[in-house]
Amino acid sequence: MKFLSVINKCTREQIRNFWILILTVSMAPFFVFIYYLILESSKPHYDLLILNQDNGIETMGATINYGDLLLQSAKEFENDTTGIPLSIRKSDDKQAALKRLRTQKSDALVIIPENFSKVIHNPDMVNDTINAEIEFIGDLTNISYMVSAIWANEILNQYMQGLTQENKPIIIKEISLGFSGNIDDFDLVVPGILILSIIMLMLSATVAIVTEVEQKTIIRLKLSEIGTFEFLSGVSIVQIIVGLVSVLLTGIVAYWLGFDFRGSFWSLLLIAVLTSISIIAFSLILAALTKTVSEVLIVGNFPLFLFMFFTGAAFPLEAKEIFTIAGYSVTLPGLMSPSHAIIALRKILILNMGLKDVVPEIIAVVLLTIIYFLIGIWAFKTRHMKVE
Repeated sequence: MKFLSVINKCTREQIRNFWILILTVSMAPFFVFIYYLILESSKPHYDLLILNQDNGIETMGATINYGDLLLQSAKEFENDTTGIPLSIRKSDDKQAALKRLRTQKSDALVIIPENFSKVIHNPDMVNDTINAEIEFIGDLTNISYMVSAIWANEILNQYMQGLTQENKPIIIKEISLGFSGNIDDFDLVVPGILILSIIMLMLSATVAIVTEVEQKTIIRLKLSEIGTFEFLSGVSIVQIIVGLVSVLLTGIVAYWLGFDFRGSFWSLLLIAVLTSISIIAFSLILAALTKTVSEVLIVGNFPLFLFMFFTGAAFPLEAKEIFTIAGYSVTLPGLMSPSHAIIALRKILILNMGLKDVVPEIIAVVLLTIIYFLIGIWAFKTRHMKVE
């Protein structure tokens, strides 16, 4: 009987520790579900652009354009290899094609030169100064570019072998977007780690708010008739400063270890501030769900793990597009604001883009921050700021 009493007592104690119980039994199923969603949404598909600038040649009263024939061969390759997740698109404008690369709508661009037909038709004219130079352009740090370029090279090889029955009289020139051709693995992860330093504000900001509730000092704030917005604004300013200090320290350590900072420092600072505000806004939701610091450290694991591992902060992550808004891709990780901040930093620090090129990402961060704030302020005011 004493044994049953112990079991009964431990059961009641376990139920009282509600959040610990929930964390224990739900963490693994939670990650099974999340990984399923991420893997389902990130099944690989590669988009290859081909821009034909070939002028063609006149022969025997007819015009022949070997660039068009190469495009036709590429489409036949696509149709004949339906098991390969490759889409081949024709592009008519180089700037539009480069824009698709920068916005990750396409993975690689192949440019057929103006003298392609001339060189193919007269291979004897090829020498060290005269050749058909086909350009492969893309983000050299992106695995999608590498795979797309491999298939593009295979398409080109098959076409040339069937056409000339000899070594192809062309050369391939690979051109990197921005600084991606000079980036190593360490440089590739730094933008995500910079945002990860801000994500850690989730615990700091939530604890700063919930401490007032746990220590009952929130009662004095209520009686002083301080507004929810005023209270939270004061907390937010301090946390923004903490976030900036964290980013700067992370950046300094990365620089000491060999990371070469390129791009605009002020753009980096702006994105850091906006991301800090966004994380603080999300922290309000977490603070509304908890009443003690211990609960924060338990409940906070769920969103903290999500923001760390499924936004690309801890390691590079690509997700499949669900739909688009004004041409901007919306993905499952895109529901978390840090994912957009990481994309923006990657464009600035790796692809050498300017602030105007990351406006869509900035708008996404701001919109999500507004949503977080509206939900957080309402929930916190309802839970903790009512004077009874």
